[in-house]
Amino acid sequence: MTKEEVFEKVRHIISEKLAIDDLDSIKLESSFVNDLRADSMDILDLVNGFEEEFDISIPDEKGRTFETVEQAVDYLCSLVN
Repeated sequence: MTKEEVFEKVRHIISEKLAIDDLDSIKLESSFVNDLRADSMDILDLVNGFEEEFDISIPDEKGRTFETVEQAVDYLCSLVN
């Protein structure tokens, strides 16, 4: 799976979980907290969504380190490829 394919799936999960209608506003460089207004509970919910979508397990301590969408995408790429 390419990084772009992973990003598209992640973008849809973020859109759904954070109720963001404009997919184009979710960019690789977007900060979960500063740009997407996610709090710690939102981030855990996103991680759960990533786990379900990609059929993987992400340790809680790793999920809490994601600051940008790209960090999450890169980590997911390392697990699914």
